[in-house]
Amino acid sequence: MSQLIPCIIAGGAGTRLWPVSREAMPKPFMRLPDGQSLLQKTFARVGQLPGVERVLTVTNREVLFRTLDDYRTVNQQDLPLEFLLEPFGRNTAPAIAVAALYVQQQYGDQAHLLILPADHLIRDEQAFAEAVATARELAAQGYLVTFGIQPEHPETGFGYIEQGQPLAGGGYAVSRFVEKPDLATAEAYVKSGQYLWNAGMFCLQVDTLLAQLQQFAPDVLAAAQNCLARSPELSGNKLCQRELDSETFVLAPDISIDYALMERSDRVAVVPCSLGWSDIGSWQALRELSPRDSEGNQIIGEAVLHDVHNCYIDSPRRLVGMVGLDNLIVVDTPDALLIANAERSQEVKFIAQELKRRGHDAYRLHRTVTRPWGTYSVLEEGPRFKIKRIMVRPGESLSLQMHHHRSEHWIVVSGMARVVNGEGDFLLNTNESTFIPAGHTHRLANPGVIDLVMIEVQSGEYLGEDDIVRFSDVYGRAPEVKS
Repeated sequence: MSQLIPCIIAGGAGTRLWPVSREAMPKPFMRLPDGQSLLQKTFARVGQLPGVERVLTVTNREVLFRTLDDYRTVNQQDLPLEFLLEPFGRNTAPAIAVAALYVQQQYGDQAHLLILPADHLIRDEQAFAEAVATARELAAQGYLVTFGIQPEHPETGFGYIEQGQPLAGGGYAVSRFVEKPDLATAEAYVKSGQYLWNAGMFCLQVDTLLAQLQQFAPDVLAAAQNCLARSPELSGNKLCQRELDSETFVLAPDISIDYALMERSDRVAVVPCSLGWSDIGSWQALRELSPRDSEGNQIIGEAVLHDVHNCYIDSPRRLVGMVGLDNLIVVDTPDALLIANAERSQEVKFIAQELKRRGHDAYRLHRTVTRPWGTYSVLEEGPRFKIKRIMVRPGESLSLQMHHHRSEHWIVVSGMARVVNGEGDFLLNTNESTFIPAGHTHRLANPGVIDLVMIEVQSGEYLGEDDIVRFSDVYGRAPEVKS
């Protein structure tokens, strides 16, 4: 059979899971109770499928290094990794079109593209593998194949797929796609037995997909072709990256693959399946993964409760006290607290949207921010000062940079630092420090074998993260200085 290329689509902000999910650390990176992220679970699941020799990921350029960190711990087969890096989101149709063109170039017209969102949970991996096998048989017959989840209850938060005639080799023709229904309609759908939840997963033979895009969404295909032709490739050591050209990618229609193609084509098939599937689309959905105590409460962290029932409390860092409450969701992070009626957990997205409208950092960032070299955490800040905890992994380094408006005082807490400070290049050991005036070129690196942890005290008139002039950077965030 043709080569199978899993394509993980890792995008979106996961606004209904704020304050844990944010733009710079979206839902795929959220840790579940077992300690793994949804992204890790998706990668591990496809890595076990028969015939998989590599994994393609479409994601945002800003989360590449965090994605690699997540993959590193679950890539037991040492599979080659390929990335298509979006400068910004343009919905699923452009992402899938670019992926199909890339796979056609690399692996030919007959390759099978298995499109999977990075933020879904599937508990029954054997049933998933069987559904993929059925989908590949249909894809080889020239169908655009989607996966339909057998509904477990009436659900108004999902789209539905109506099954048509059965097809040879398994599966059904799709009669129609249906938008998210009201409760009465959802109840009727479930009772009829003819409707499935639309999971947004697909199995597509590349030549079929491209021909159908040419017929039903030629503007999407043309934009994807133009963009990929202008997108440079960087490869080596089982890692290949194509950074999509922003000037042409922005011209791609912002449209989902369902609207652009699936709802228009008459070659769509669906494989019904029961996978133990969840899109973890809200706090109410996430709480279903954890056991409840005798009062119906689910607690992550430490809590003291009096007459409290059916509440979900996620506060790993701070003690929570609650009295006389029922059916609430409480999620505490270092810089934001969510309290919501559990029955209205879908509406959390309005909080995130309002924060975005205000330009508030709590929409984009956590107090701890991941960078290619490690992490930094904002410990405290005020007028003209900011204090950070910086962790640099062994062998990693920050860019050679300069700030116009702030000076910095570095104090090594543990490990060893190599510091470039103006004309100086020297080592700092634990309990040693250095001062970097505004306007000085500087770089921080970890030459040791353990994590470097340091405290940075910034002072100045402007302390924004955009006050960075990069001269060189090993992660490609600035052009290398030519000697």
